[in-house]
Amino acid sequence: MPTNSPAARIFHDLHQNGLLVLANAWDAGSARLIESLGARAVATTSCGVAWSHGYPDGDALPMDRVVWTVASIARAVRVPVTADVEGGYSDDPAGVAANVARVIEAGAVGINLEDGAASVDLTCRKIEASRRAAERLGVEIFINARCDVYLRGLAPAGQQVAETLRRAALYRDAGASGLFAPGVVEAGEIRELAANAGLPLNVMARSGLPDGAGLAALGVRRLSSGGDLAEAVYGRLRSLAVAYLASGDCSPLLEGAMGYSDLNELMAGPA
Repeated sequence: MPTNSPAARIFHDLHQNGLLVLANAWDAGSARLIESLGARAVATTSCGVAWSHGYPDGDALPMDRVVWTVASIARAVRVPVTADVEGGYSDDPAGVAANVARVIEAGAVGINLEDGAASVDLTCRKIEASRRAAERLGVEIFINARCDVYLRGLAPAGQQVAETLRRAALYRDAGASGLFAPGVVEAGEIRELAANAGLPLNVMARSGLPDGAGLAALGVRRLSSGGDLAEAVYGRLRSLAVAYLASGDCSPLLEGAMGYSDLNELMAGPA
């Protein structure tokens, strides 16, 4: 496999031992802040990126905006960057490959590629096409195959583990580097997925999920915040703006705020 990208090799290695905790960013500023707090890599959240541009989540964001966001994040940080590309922003594997190539050229060394409502066969062809595109660029891209069995209820309760593992085997054979199973929270099911997927297992923050130490003990290799941080920030912004617009009271705006000088220094350049 191509190995001429040190960042790509580092990102692969981060999935081999222990738990990689990813706080998902939505723009260069949030990525820069997350990196400054000790993050070993930066991931994007498709919903947060879409919202930051005024679009809904769900393959609605123009590809140029996706690429621009990845490039701006890659410029702002020195740690590996992995991009959520939803379903590849195309139903055509060739189109997905072209989009993935653009994201790699923008600086990403990893991608999340989801199956969602697409057929397993189409997802496999998207993974294969993405892998070939990365190889042509000489980058050992980390393809995190997002399997939406739990998130979208694509199998009845009691059959979700088996269906996720069935898909994992096909995605692994197609060239996936990791398995992302958002929505799973039960410890026994997580353990079974981690032990039998044949790929590093990624889970997403959810109420009822074991903590980091518990996930590592179950064999999980990656934990993603998904859109939770973006949702929390927008929720806080809404609360502050509602109160400010209603009363003109400025004092709550300063509570918990980062100072101008601190933010300006942070954004002056990578650490």
